[in-house]
Amino acid sequence: MGILRLVARIMGRISTFRSYQFLLLLAAALAVAAFYYFGSERQNFSSTTKRIKQTQASHNTNRNDADLTVDTRLSHPAGSEEQGGEEQHAGGESVGFRSRTGDGEAGDHRYHALMMFTKVDKSRSLQDKFRMAMLSMVKHGRFLEGEVLVLHFVSDQASKELGERMLQEFLLDATFKYEVLFHDVAALTQKLFPIVEAMQKHFSAGSGAYYSDAIFFLSVAMHHIMPESLTRIVQLDLDLKYRTNIRDLFQEFDQFPPGAVIGITREMQPVYRHTFWQYRKENPQTKVGEPPPDGLPGFNSGVMLLDLGAMRASALYNQLLEPSNVAKLADQYRFRGHLGDQDFFTMIGMEHPELFYSLACGWNRQLCTWWRDHGYGDVFQLYYRCSGPVYIYHGNCNSPIPDD
Repeated sequence: MGILRLVARIMGRISTFRSYQFLLLLAAALAVAAFYYFGSERQNFSSTTKRIKQTQASHNTNRNDADLTVDTRLSHPAGSEEQGGEEQHAGGESVGFRSRTGDGEAGDHRYHALMMFTKVDKSRSLQDKFRMAMLSMVKHGRFLEGEVLVLHFVSDQASKELGERMLQEFLLDATFKYEVLFHDVAALTQKLFPIVEAMQKHFSAGSGAYYSDAIFFLSVAMHHIMPESLTRIVQLDLDLKYRTNIRDLFQEFDQFPPGAVIGITREMQPVYRHTFWQYRKENPQTKVGEPPPDGLPGFNSGVMLLDLGAMRASALYNQLLEPSNVAKLADQYRFRGHLGDQDFFTMIGMEHPELFYSLACGWNRQLCTWWRDHGYGDVFQLYYRCSGPVYIYHGNCNSPIPDD
């Protein structure tokens, strides 16, 4: 009997202990739940995931529709002094700063301009030219609300790194929205070479088709390697000085006659009077190589408007890219040049001037006078003169550019 009472007393104490332990555990659980609920501003895993997805969706919406395979984008938030983090784009790395006037929206109208930017890190002269070009472009640049100037640079890695630093300074006073993209020269050359290999032996400085020379024909086949969403682009040399709003240059696209695919200025030296010497000798009545206004002096590629949409749609232009047709025209005109795309455009322009819209000479006021002192002094001014306002100076062959 005493044993049963002892067992009952022990069991009662155990029951009391378990109840007390249970209450302690329950209180602890409630404290933890309250901490996560109130201490995290009522954000649970689901709401956090939703925020991340919304951020990613917003980020993807603002991506530029003209990305190439390899690019580097610069971007700077308005009023920010710190460079943003790295951002990954299709096919390659990307680093950027946004326009100081705000991020470009998906519905913004973009004006695309491209410049070759290779080996700039090795040349103080090219760096000085780039400085003049960008500072003068920024000084006169004016764009409307909802418009973005997209600057494309075809570059090697070392020049890209230098360009990023230089542009932080040069674009500091820009009053317009901009985006900057660096494209890998090796990646573009790989795409270009199969398209332009056949024409290189006719228009390159050396003999044969050099792989590295392919990039000098970028404008010839740009419509094949740019995304189809990109329909217009201006290609510009580095040795330019802008004296007017670059936006006005883009308005020249609207002046293209039917069938024209490229806007370009005439060559302002007797370069092609010399290059076509054999054809001119065999055809003494020809206008090939003759000065303006009635002659065909050829083109200068320092400033070019490329209607990529029209280039894609033109059966004639794309037929002229075929190796057999390139060889046929080169033989017909006894042509052998060394200026890359400029030579190709000049040659096909002799046969098919309807493919080209003639830009006023003031949009590419070339300053080089080399041929004046090398056998053509008597006719030089017939090519060199340019009436009308000057919108862009072109300091070709290292010619000094006048001060404003």
